[in-house]
Amino acid sequence: MSKSGIVNVRMVITEEKILCNIDKIQKLINPKSKKQIVQLEDDSYFKDLTESVKTYLIEYPKKKNFPASVYKAAYGLVEFATNQFEENTKKIEELIRQREQNIALAGQLKELLEATEGKEKDWKDRVKKAEDIFSEDIIETLTIIGKAKGKTSENYQDAIKLLNARINNLETNLHIEIDMERIEDRSKALSYIGIEIADALKSIPTPIEEPEVNIVAEPKQAVVEEQQQQYVQATTFEVKPSLWQRIKSSKFVKAIKAITRIRIVLDYSDALPEGRGENNQ
Repeated sequence: MSKSGIVNVRMVITEEKILCNIDKIQKLINPKSKKQIVQLEDDSYFKDLTESVKTYLIEYPKKKNFPASVYKAAYGLVEFATNQFEENTKKIEELIRQREQNIALAGQLKELLEATEGKEKDWKDRVKKAEDIFSEDIIETLTIIGKAKGKTSENYQDAIKLLNARINNLETNLHIEIDMERIEDRSKALSYIGIEIADALKSIPTPIEEPEVNIVAEPKQAVVEEQQQQYVQATTFEVKPSLWQRIKSSKFVKAIKAITRIRIVLDYSDALPEGRGENNQ
């Protein structure tokens, strides 16, 4: 086999390997997959896969001859990651609303408990009005406390413990915090893809695929050039900047910072690796 033949075979193998790695990454960030990213900092497998794709994009020797299949797969991965990140942002916003509602409910329940414990004149009316807000078991427990003649019975003490536990759960929102942490970890992984791979893609001219043409009335060359131009316009980052803008300026950076303000302080240097293009605008 000639030397050029050996090189070509190696390039094909490399291309297949990168396509396989892109597929593995997409499965790791797919919310429907059984195996997903758990914690970005501890997931060297995910980082190695992403790094291999980025390195391939950056170091490919002849950018004008870059494999169209890899370009399409990498572009599709970035778009998928962007869409998933935006979905995560919506979920975070919903969790914030739920947490705020729970904290407000905790305050209302605490006031009702104080009213029933203190046998305030309007405690029955207040409990009645709360039927549309709280579950039946909470209303029944409040009624037990309000009607109790003393505070030493086992039923009374159990009722107090139950309501205090509910108030504590509403205030701490432990299940929401766990959900938010899980989404944060996925979002950090998605942003890692969105910034690093998208930035590397910008250095590659959009590959041109030769379309099949069956035209008699028009010269073949003119039709081919027109279809090639349409393909470039449909795929290139430069002509179609909406995806790049979604990644670079709005959702990824702003949403990660919004998430940070919600619960904990993240290390942005780890959460959002800076891209190497456009001076990190």
